[in-house]
Amino acid sequence: MSKKKSAVTNPQAPKAEAPKSQETPAEALEVPESQSVPEAPPTPIQTPTLPLTLKYVHQELETLMHVLEEHTILITQLQETLARKRKPVASNGKVQILDKQTGAIFPSKNNAYQTLLKSGELKDLVDKGIFGVDPAKNTFGWYALKRELPDRFEEVREKTEEIQQ
Repeated sequence: MSKKKSAVTNPQAPKAEAPKSQETPAEALEVPESQSVPEAPPTPIQTPTLPLTLKYVHQELETLMHVLEEHTILITQLQETLARKRKPVASNGKVQILDKQTGAIFPSKNNAYQTLLKSGELKDLVDKGIFGVDPAKNTFGWYALKRELPDRFEEVREKTEEIQQ
């Protein structure tokens, strides 16, 4: 029989010590100095060979201005390319307003409201307070006008819009 003692059976046995230096995997793979490959000396930072003179500084500024102009042109070209690829805004068509009572045609809804307001034709509605405290600044006056006089106005699309549809 052999007399092997295990650490578990003999509590007085000395415990194994941890290694004093812990090596990282990179350090463990290092080649000993006797077998090392000579390293290339680091390349020094290159400084301008020309002395720092006004002529040199002027030349550098001209070069930078040229690069800046090229970038400006490139940015402009990219913006134009994006603008061409972008879909146009969906238009509901230009709507004109026909006043059936007078036969006048207004170029837009707001123009119809503003023109009739300035001419004084809406004085009775203004007095009722339908268009608010300051009717001239009411940007939605057309809708109040259409609600009060629904049969007086008609929307007319331009002929070019009718042809396209």
